[in-house]
Amino acid sequence: MTGVNKVILIGNLGQDPEIRFLESGMAIASFSLATSESYLKNGEKITQTEWHKIELWDNLAKIAQQFLKKSDTVYIEGKLRTENWTDKNGNNRETLRIRGTNLTILNNRKSGKSIKEDINNEEKETPISVLIERKTDPIVLPIILDDEKLPF
Repeated sequence: MTGVNKVILIGNLGQDPEIRFLESGMAIASFSLATSESYLKNGEKITQTEWHKIELWDNLAKIAQQFLKKSDTVYIEGKLRTENWTDKNGNNRETLRIRGTNLTILNNRKSGKSIKEDINNEEKETPISVLIERKTDPIVLPIILDDEKLPF
């Protein structure tokens, strides 16, 4: 039987996305995402926040670079990816990341407007080919990654 590796998160960006490019030209966006849940303990509200490392590849990375800012709320679907590496002291390390495969921008707090309003305001200056890619309500941009084409 095949296993399932799927993560669904709704949270707020802890920083603006950092973009880097592979030699092939493929873009990778990285950022932290905070998810919080609250509960009552002895009549006192307790909020617990978890931080997640998110990676978006190719077209999703370009969307993140253009539209996402610190504190924006997003819905992300993806897969868990573990990276093993050795630090400069020779210690084995492990980092857990979420490789996003679907991104929905829920709001854009910085401008106080929804992302749809921001896109509509840009229509006069944005080439039509870019608008066709982004013109959904809300923005849902699935991407299918072929693991055989990844450089690692």
